[in-house]
Amino acid sequence: MAVKIGRNDPCWCGSGQKYKKCHEAFDEKLTLLEQKGHPVLEHRLYKTPAQIEKIKESCQINMAVLDYVGEHIKAGVTTQQIDDWVHEMTVRQGGIPAPLHFQGYPKSVCTSINEVVCHGIPSDQEVLKEGDIINVDVSTIYNGYFSDSSRMYCIGQVSPEKEALVRCVKECVEKGVAEVKPWTPIGNMGAAVHEHAMAGGYSVVRSIGGHGVGLEFHEDPWVSYTSERGSGVIMAPGMIFTIEPMVNMGSEDIWTDEKDGWTVRTSDGLPSAQWEVMVLVTETGCEVLCW
Repeated sequence: MAVKIGRNDPCWCGSGQKYKKCHEAFDEKLTLLEQKGHPVLEHRLYKTPAQIEKIKESCQINMAVLDYVGEHIKAGVTTQQIDDWVHEMTVRQGGIPAPLHFQGYPKSVCTSINEVVCHGIPSDQEVLKEGDIINVDVSTIYNGYFSDSSRMYCIGQVSPEKEALVRCVKECVEKGVAEVKPWTPIGNMGAAVHEHAMAGGYSVVRSIGGHGVGLEFHEDPWVSYTSERGSGVIMAPGMIFTIEPMVNMGSEDIWTDEKDGWTVRTSDGLPSAQWEVMVLVTETGCEVLCW
């Protein structure tokens, strides 16, 4: 926000319009909020209408892949089969699986079963069985633009306790989405998620959160789901980020498997569930781009 632009200069967003007719009022609002102590994002992290349309195209592939998984997942399927489905369906539609080789990750999707909180690595040896719950986390690159969402799937008849956990985490996401409003702190969203999980008797993972997304896989800001109201970066139109709380049946404590360096599990072995959506902050609220 330190860069000064003349009112008659071209706007920083690349629209071709004069600054005074484009983002001058936007910047004035952000500057005022920043002066009051609220952090704000760099200009480059607010997406333009053209970028948003490209990101939406990536989202369409991502959601179609998750739809396919939902239609075929069942007991007896291995998590490697899920990885094969995701890779094939993504490539068939012209996309690239974003997780593949990202920071050394070996597969095209994350498959996290029961007590696995996130980053479960697909394997031929891991077979889904009746009563399991699984998070399938899909991320797509399409023409250079990124999308990211995940869903929970219940395999056959699951216990009432697992069913309630899965229902709660989806409700947590819905509560979070309802708090995404322009010119307000992102901490309001995280607090709403945390409050709903706690009311259900669950805990929320603190050390792993969400992120900005669209032009890169992981962008600023880092997003907490145990935040306090009134805290965090200001949500402003054009900002895109994920709402993806990890809600545990027991303790919030987690650990990472040293053997593979990726798989995160609950410390007490109790189930965890996650749901992930991508949201765009708009002038009036938000639009869910990917789910």
